[in-house]
Amino acid sequence: MDEYAPLIRCGAATAGNDHRLGSSEAPPAIISIYLGDQLSSILDTITMEGCCTKSDRQFVRMGMTMLPQLPKDLTDRNRTSPIAFTGNKFEYRMVGSSQSMAGPNIYINAAVAQILEQAADRLEAAEDKELECHNIIRDFYQNHKRIVFNGNGYSREWKEEAAKRGLPDFRDTVSALPQMVSETSLALFEQQHVFTRSEISSRLEINLQTYSKQINVEASIMVEMCRKSIIPAVIGYVGKLSDSLSKQEARGLSVNAQQQLVTTVQTALNQAIEATEQLHVCIAKALSYKDEVLKQAQIYRDEVVQQMQLLRSHVDLMETYTDKAFWPFPSYDDLLFRL
Repeated sequence: MDEYAPLIRCGAATAGNDHRLGSSEAPPAIISIYLGDQLSSILDTITMEGCCTKSDRQFVRMGMTMLPQLPKDLTDRNRTSPIAFTGNKFEYRMVGSSQSMAGPNIYINAAVAQILEQAADRLEAAEDKELECHNIIRDFYQNHKRIVFNGNGYSREWKEEAAKRGLPDFRDTVSALPQMVSETSLALFEQQHVFTRSEISSRLEINLQTYSKQINVEASIMVEMCRKSIIPAVIGYVGKLSDSLSKQEARGLSVNAQQQLVTTVQTALNQAIEATEQLHVCIAKALSYKDEVLKQAQIYRDEVVQQMQLLRSHVDLMETYTDKAFWPFPSYDDLLFRL
């Protein structure tokens, strides 16, 4: 996991997963392993040639004396670790729900096979197999201990600590995917007879194209929703407000609050119209790089996605002010509480 961390990160690199990693109880993009206090203590003991201390087993207090005491699990509950030991297995938690596990499993199995091959070579050449097995565990743990982290993966301190340890941090799909064709990854695939260079290069190109197509579809739909539904609806609402404002002014009523409301909505509307047209321009720019898949994906990430976020901020503001009768789509309130 340490030596091939960039490749393992590629296994979870998708456009949708960029929104998930690092939040909502999903692990961060930095590859680390949670071993738990008990297993970490055992490995530390092997490394330091000491004696392992027994972990104190705590119990769950249910608050009722008639219920039996249940021992707390010594393994992981914290969902902020990309790879965690859970008693009898390791869980790889980064993969998105829409993904196939085939690709991530290929990368993990290839990496595990490579490391097991190194261990097997040492064991086969050793006279004292048991001693050499101990030495292999010690050496592997000492050389790759930097990837072990049992704390909060969401914390700012962990990001700083990961940088100090030299752990790679590929925060988005476009940054991660080129690691598929790094010299380390290519050597792994060739030595394990998994992929040739041309095969893995073609897979990189397909993954980049998939990312670009997904962002293109989302951005194009966003433009269409704004042009055909949201902007006309808000224009109609502003017109209604203006008519009401004119009638109140004609009667000599105070309209300061209404004027402020009209100004706020109109300003957000103007910004949304401008952002919509700019998003359309960004999409056209990205499409012009159809023969340069990496460059195209970078434009979608750096320009299209950023413009989508800007447009959404303006639309979200308009949604909070626009009369429900005018708004063309279900609001968050409708989706969460009224279905």
